[in-house]
Amino acid sequence: MRKHRWFLLTTIVMMLAALLQAAPAHARSAPPGEPILDPIPEEPVTSGLGLTVEEFAQFPKSDPTPPPTDQRLMRVARINHLGDVPDGSGRKYVPDLNGRLYLVEKGKAPAVYLDVGATFAPAFFSGRGMGQGFGFVTFDPGFKRNGRFYTVHTESAAAATRQPDLTPQPNTIYHGIVTEWTAGDPSAGTFSGSRREVLRLGFAGQIHGIQQIDFNPTARPGSEEARVLYVAAGDGGSGVRNTGPQDLTTPQGKILRIDPRGTDSASGRYGIPKGNPFYGQEGKLGEIYAYGMRDPHRFSWDPGGRHRMFLGHIGEHAIEAIYDVRPGANLGWSEREGNWVFDREPVNPCHRLYPLPADDARNGFTYPVAMYDHNPAPGWNCTTDVGRAVAGGFVYRGEIAALRGKYVFDDLVDGRIFYTEERDMRLGGEPATLHQLMLYDAAGKRVTMPDLSGPGSIGDPKRVDLRIGRDAAGELYLIAKSNGKIWKVTGTRGFASCDVGRTTVRHVMAGGDWAPVTPAKWSFPGREAILTEAGAERPGPRRPFEYAVLTAGPVWGSFQLDAEVRLDTPVEITNRDVILVYDHRSDLEFSYAHLSSDNTIYPHNGIFTVNNADRLRLDDQWNAVRSRGAAPAVTDTAWHKVRLRHCADTGETAVYLDGSRTPLMTAVDTTFASGRVGFGSFDNIGRVRDVRITGTVAR
Repeated sequence: MRKHRWFLLTTIVMMLAALLQAAPAHARSAPPGEPILDPIPEEPVTSGLGLTVEEFAQFPKSDPTPPPTDQRLMRVARINHLGDVPDGSGRKYVPDLNGRLYLVEKGKAPAVYLDVGATFAPAFFSGRGMGQGFGFVTFDPGFKRNGRFYTVHTESAAAATRQPDLTPQPNTIYHGIVTEWTAGDPSAGTFSGSRREVLRLGFAGQIHGIQQIDFNPTARPGSEEARVLYVAAGDGGSGVRNTGPQDLTTPQGKILRIDPRGTDSASGRYGIPKGNPFYGQEGKLGEIYAYGMRDPHRFSWDPGGRHRMFLGHIGEHAIEAIYDVRPGANLGWSEREGNWVFDREPVNPCHRLYPLPADDARNGFTYPVAMYDHNPAPGWNCTTDVGRAVAGGFVYRGEIAALRGKYVFDDLVDGRIFYTEERDMRLGGEPATLHQLMLYDAAGKRVTMPDLSGPGSIGDPKRVDLRIGRDAAGELYLIAKSNGKIWKVTGTRGFASCDVGRTTVRHVMAGGDWAPVTPAKWSFPGREAILTEAGAERPGPRRPFEYAVLTAGPVWGSFQLDAEVRLDTPVEITNRDVILVYDHRSDLEFSYAHLSSDNTIYPHNGIFTVNNADRLRLDDQWNAVRSRGAAPAVTDTAWHKVRLRHCADTGETAVYLDGSRTPLMTAVDTTFASGRVGFGSFDNIGRVRDVRITGTVAR
């Protein structure tokens, strides 16, 4: 009997083992919790601050080698960085992924200093993969004396004459190579001198290679930090399928820190600084400074404050992030994306992100200090690219006062430019608020990056391929591959910051000061104008149902309206609103700001104009693809301070709430140059008080 039981138990165990072995990989369970489909519902805040720019340089057309199959590589010039040659000459250096290193002197066209592509032909290639080719260049801080600078380029593994220095990825197809160049005459306009290879890494994919190399410009002269070179190596595109970026025996998905003049590495072509976090530790690469990265695109150091190192890290599924990178930091990829668990083997490809476990602190991951998500359109095919990628940037410490202390960075695909306050980017704290900057051209016209980079572009004009550069004085430059141009940031401009005038009107709450659409629906007890009964839709174009125009005072051109408003409709009722009318000329010609508890449909919580037709939405905050606007303006029945600024000449209108220095809504429209102001609602009740208008009397 005992023998029979033993046989039966053994048979059951073997059957279970066979079943487990035969179970398909996709049968694995998902991480605990519900999948996160919209990790960051809020859009970056429109800042009301704009960069003024002027064209700095136009670069000649260049072509990838070999001819690309991915048309995103077809640009006028694949320029991706700008810096100052550290010799006091004022010369700027700019690399083109297609192979050439340019120098730019003030007032002169870009001139080729060195053709990296031709030097390494035929092994050199730039026509496969988004970041392949002549990827980056940095100059030794002592270049004026020693003539040294360093480049990164890619070569086909099949054509390579050397093996990678550190463990290559399985099935390596290309190499990323760091080269040291020594100019015989550092002041010359073209390179002549020698070169030697410093480091070679092997990658299995044609994306996420060595993205940047750089020296720390804040390092104390003579220190170990002053002589080391940082090397940002991506995961080769394979981290989404494995844990390679977490493996401390391999260089991919890491930032390396090496001494290019040292000799104690295995190859003898560079040194391993003793200050590295894993130096001398068995089973770990001593070259590693930080790890757990997918695509560490651009890093920089804050020249002021604590000299922190910030990294723009391109995400996989949903998150674009900025990290404060410390020695030994683990940014989490591919166990984490942003502040969420990342599922590498999802049953549903849309279910990639999950909540962090309760005991997550034990993992020791470093999380972003700022981030935004991809915000795809409803019905998006989650196996395709949305078209979002953070490029990274710089903490500004230059001469433009309004930018000081701000970390300025961009999305390289769509060209949006953001900032966050350096003081708000706290390691281990809540991610800092992101503000989207506006742009003004040299003529003072508000523009977008596609407006600047589209004319003369090759390829998709909506894809900017934008990077930010910084010169020795700390001033910023915008670099677009699409049309091969660079613009210098020359200053800032506040949105709707015109001089509105000095004429002031106040104490206008008497009934005789107002002209309601339906007088019976209004009450004027003395200090308030009260809409006591909801309006009803009227014949004609779709427009606010009930409002009262302020007839006291002049017809306004530019003006600033300050008031307090209250929504009396109970909060249990959805879609509540009040409106501020401006530029009112007639019941069929006026504009208005709609302050609502809802921001999810076209008519709500935005800036509109009525011009003998249904109201037209104008505000920058409205995202038609996601059907979402500015944050809901009024969600309670309390009094709220509101300010509406309008510049007649430019058509700029900004709405501020409760003393905020950041506008809730912004719009540009010059349909009407003047008119009166007013207050009302579509179909709710509310009131206004303490109305004060300062402006210019319309001619």
